[in-house]
Amino acid sequence: MTNKNNKLDKNDSQIVQLKPQTKQIASALALASCGLFASNGHATELAKNIDDWKVDAALMYYGEQDRVQAIEAIGTAQKNFGDDSVLDLKLVVDSLTGASASGAVAQSNSQTFTRPSGNGQYTVAAGETPLDDTFHDTRVQANANWSQVLNPDWKVNGGVYASKEFDYMSMGINAGVERGFNKDNTTLFLGTSYSFDVVDPVGGRPVALSTMAIRDNFTSDEAYRSAFDATRQTSSDDKQTADLMLGITQILNQRWLLQANYGLSSVSGYLTDPYKVLSVVDNNGTTENIVYENRPDSRLKHSFYMMTKGALDSGVVDFSYRYTTDDWDLTSHTLETHYRYYFSGSFYGQLHLRYYQQAAVNFYQPFLMAESPLPEFASADYRIGDMSAYTVGVKFGHRLSGGHEMSYRLEYYQQDPKNNGTELPGQLQNYDLFPTQKAITAQFSYSF
Repeated sequence: MTNKNNKLDKNDSQIVQLKPQTKQIASALALASCGLFASNGHATELAKNIDDWKVDAALMYYGEQDRVQAIEAIGTAQKNFGDDSVLDLKLVVDSLTGASASGAVAQSNSQTFTRPSGNGQYTVAAGETPLDDTFHDTRVQANANWSQVLNPDWKVNGGVYASKEFDYMSMGINAGVERGFNKDNTTLFLGTSYSFDVVDPVGGRPVALSTMAIRDNFTSDEAYRSAFDATRQTSSDDKQTADLMLGITQILNQRWLLQANYGLSSVSGYLTDPYKVLSVVDNNGTTENIVYENRPDSRLKHSFYMMTKGALDSGVVDFSYRYTTDDWDLTSHTLETHYRYYFSGSFYGQLHLRYYQQAAVNFYQPFLMAESPLPEFASADYRIGDMSAYTVGVKFGHRLSGGHEMSYRLEYYQQDPKNNGTELPGQLQNYDLFPTQKAITAQFSYSF
């Protein structure tokens, strides 16, 4: 089974769940910014290879402490057709495995949970955070994008993408237009994208806030299966996302530029995580039953982004700030910086620092109280709760002969979920319901 949000950083990014095509739109401006600081030697090299393919290959490892592990292979290819047209292709294959937090709370006694398929169960030891350790999946994603210079002032681009997992499929299109002003010192950008996702969870979609059926509570397999089937909707469902981005890039002087973006994202359809649950506890904090989460079927998100980038005597530095908000009342602030230092014409090092702070959605609850009526919406997924996070990373790159380049990247990520003000009854005060999550990312890349 899979969950597109299982990595720690999926809620923190993104950044809060920006779709892949939205990231492409943002990347278009970022790439344009980077190009302003390319050395004359590099520009000459690109001119020589204008009709050749430029290929990048990367292998990335992502590992959470005692949780999800991922290996990802990334390949990109770029082809220039004359001076005015560029084709970009990308292929990503990743494999994920490990343990994923279910949303249930720790207890003084061991707990038994039914697997999403309904075939089998797993037991969590007393005092341990409930994790389903059978999470695994393979994802394949392909992107294609075409950029076209219409005249010295106008540039357009368009692209398509598709992604397939065992229980999730996504397809999308995107398009953008750029207009240069003031001798190209000012660039305005308008981008839009649309995606259509099909969600087909293992075992079917859970009925919202229905109680998990546990085999041990039934006298026969038939009775258990009937109870389990009553908690399931067998058909798949879909999700649709429409994104809009407006941006401006302004060259301030020979060394500095400023970039600002506004993003609007409208999502509708099945937004619930079919593999997440909540514990229903009594006044002593003892779990009485487990229910499946439920989220609203629409979401409207706004994002505001500002970045300044500067060319120094021996390097490049950038600083950025992002603010996001949505009608689920989730808000976030992201501060980020990169500093690249050129030790020589062929070797550089780069420092990456990032801080993220997030306020919970309005239906986030770490657990439900048995004495209270069930709400319409509820989720105990810590990734949409209160949290802060930071990233520290380094990268080194070598320019090789023949225009080839090799780079290495290592980053440490720490996420600190927080209580959103919920009072913890009884035994729940004895456990860390908001444990810190840590992850390492390592990547090797080669360009030729």
